Amino acid sequence: MAPLEDTNTNVQKTTLTSKTESPCPEGSENLSSEVTGDSGKPKTTASKKRKSDAVEEHHDVPEIDDDDPRLYEINETCNEVRRKIRDFIQGGNMKVGEFQEAIGVSSTAYQRFMNQTGAYKGQESDTYPRAFAFFKKRELQGLKANPPKKPRKSESKALDVGDIKLDGEDTESVPVYDTCDEIRKKIRAFLRKPDVTQSAFCRAIGESFPEPKPIRPRQLSMFLDKKGSMAGNTSPVFYGAYVFFEKLRIKEGKPKSEMRQEMEKIHPKGVNTASPETRFLCKGNSRPYHDKYGRVRFTRV
Repeated sequence: MAPLEDTNTNVQKTTLTSKTESPCPEGSENLSSEVTGDSGKPKTTASKKRKSDAVEEHHDVPEIDDDDPRLYEINETCNEVRRKIRDFIQGGNMKVGEFQEAIGVSSTAYQRFMNQTGAYKGQESDTYPRAFAFFKKRELQGLKANPPKKPRKSESKALDVGDIKLDGEDTESVPVYDTCDEIRKKIRAFLRKPDVTQSAFCRAIGESFPEPKPIRPRQLSMFLDKKGSMAGNTSPVFYGAYVFFEKLRIKEGKPKSEMRQEMEKIHPKGVNTASPETRFLCKGNSRPYHDKYGRVRFTRV
């Protein structure tokens, strides 16, 4: 029986030794795994901030009260305010709708003001004082806007006629010696140039006015879709394109065409661009029409 006692004693000793060699008390294994990681290094409870959570540094912008009298001491003309609006929009600082909302005017009131020309045309519009106050406030706060985008060099070369000045250009009274159909032919031929886009052409002819007009491709398409020597005579596309092509002719040193010379004889003061030529007094058995020179003729039916 002695050998059996010796064996049990060894087993008991081995069991006790394995317990006493452990440096941690029973149940401390879980505690240790919570405090230390797999590498044995202590875990940190504080987490680092992500870049998106970091507070961005802002420059201090002075507060300007909406009742500040400086915002309402208007010392700029309507044309100057319109120019600021166009530069602001073309610079991508705001979309047109966003700007209208920012100054609190309707799209109708905004478009009516922007489509006018003249130093004092539009001074009764709400857009005029509110836009002035908007830009004055930004000026007092020291806020700078992105400048208007410049056209591509390829467009600038083909469309650059800015060094030519026509009589009557400053008052939108350049006499027009072309018919609408002739201008449509010139536009279509010009748009076939590889470095000219409709949008760029619209911007170029918009510069034909004392205060540049925002002519859109849709307006251009509507004008091109018409037929008739005087169909579209009141469109800004007609007048703007005529001024542009006349400048281009002078710049390129080209002579006047036979059609142009004939138009000067028939319309010494230029064709009518102020009112539509759609209503005429005539006898019951006659009908009016425009000939190829834009003259009103009557035919019997």
